Amino acid sequence: MPRAGLNSDAVVDVALALVDEKGPEALSLAAVADRAGVAAPSLYKHIGSLADLRDLMAVKILHAMARVSASAALGRSRDDAVAALMRAYRDFVLAHPGWYTLVPLDPLRHGPAPMAEAARDLLEVFFAVLRGYGLTDAAATHATRRVRAAVHGFAVLQAGGGFGLAEDVEETYDQLIAMVTASLPH
Repeated sequence: MPRAGLNSDAVVDVALALVDEKGPEALSLAAVADRAGVAAPSLYKHIGSLADLRDLMAVKILHAMARVSASAALGRSRDDAVAALMRAYRDFVLAHPGWYTLVPLDPLRHGPAPMAEAARDLLEVFFAVLRGYGLTDAAATHATRRVRAAVHGFAVLQAGGGFGLAEDVEETYDQLIAMVTASLPH
């Protein structure tokens, strides 16, 4: 019988807390079970495998990123919305660098259906922001790729300690945002 209060969502939450605290390399079913206060075999009542757990975690991470991004862009338009989206995305990665590594680079094609749905939710935030520039279809896809590449690259470098020079990283990020928004139709 499953432990009271333990379900797949709770197991995912325990695993996310573990990764936040100790990094993605600490993720194992044994470590999650220990943190949840159960024997490792008990997790199989809720999670099929470590790969399944990682997929469920990625889904939850993508949903969180979509919520944070949508909230940041809400009520804003054009350059202001892009800047808010880029800042929220980067802030999320910096707050949860271990989580971010668990999301496949192309979750639309390299994960189960719930992961693709969650990725589409995040993608729709980007598309909604870019509609403010009149961008749809292929033009919106190209612009989304530019925005995502810029914020992803910067955030991963910053989270990994890749900016060791003395100049202000925030000033550099502001310049990157200006570069991205300059690439959009005005």
